[in-house]
Amino acid sequence: MVKEGWSALAAWRDVRMGEDGDLWHRAILDPSLLAVVGKVRGLHVLDLGCGNGYLTRRWASEGAAESLGVDATEANLRIARRRETRRRSGARFLRQDAAHLTSLESGRFDLVVAHMSLMDIRDAKNTILEVGRVLRPSGRFVFSISHPCFDVDLRSKWVVERVPYRATVYRSVAGYREEHPVRIPWKISESEVAYTRSYHRPLPTYVGYLRSAGMVVTRLEEPMPQAEAIRKSEQGPFMLEIPLHLVAEAMRVPVSPEALGRLTRRGLRSSVRTRAAGDRRSGSRGRTRGTGSVRRGSRPGS
Repeated sequence: MVKEGWSALAAWRDVRMGEDGDLWHRAILDPSLLAVVGKVRGLHVLDLGCGNGYLTRRWASEGAAESLGVDATEANLRIARRRETRRRSGARFLRQDAAHLTSLESGRFDLVVAHMSLMDIRDAKNTILEVGRVLRPSGRFVFSISHPCFDVDLRSKWVVERVPYRATVYRSVAGYREEHPVRIPWKISESEVAYTRSYHRPLPTYVGYLRSAGMVVTRLEEPMPQAEAIRKSEQGPFMLEIPLHLVAEAMRVPVSPEALGRLTRRGLRSSVRTRAAGDRRSGSRGRTRGTGSVRRGSRPGS
């Protein structure tokens, strides 16, 4: 049986995520994300694409002045509210399109977090503009995504060259520069597969959207697998060498429209010069024997 959309995944993902996250979240993604987020006591926090709300409830329990989870999928929100009813944390949940946060006033939040959700949002540009709008001056936006450089849907895979006494791991990647939608399969049972939509974007696209929203990148992290992931995931040891995820922090800065325009034009000129220089190609034609591919390693639970 084939199903479509995040509603079809809601119950299955909730069982896997629980209150601590599945293996990929708790042992790869969350440690880096939470380190960048830092202490939330007294902060107004927005969890964008909150899923079952386990992080929204965590931040409420850690003393956030407000911890609001937003998701476009009603099935996720029903689960999040049910969990909140069973064990009160003070978190609240709201159905809202991330690209149109119409019920949220400007300058309301100290911190907005989008944990492995931004690459699944079709209108990322307007979503980031909305994040910039609801952030207070000097507020922070922390997001995690599949690493655009190393996880390009079916056009990226692990390559393992096995020689006596050791194995050398590579990441084979194609199609990085091309922005495109991706149909992602999730095997939710022996007889059921659900498909969701994701969107590959190169790094300059994300940075351009942030700049347009009046934000600058202040921190980048590439999550390292923890001991549990190295033990339990076939891909865990590979990620000690090559990351499959990216955690970024951006800050809203008070910049006049004129200054922002100058920065934007300067960035565009720099991009043109970089592309021109990149036309002079050189590279190896060496080939590697022996391939091993595990699909969607960056997707928690896959």
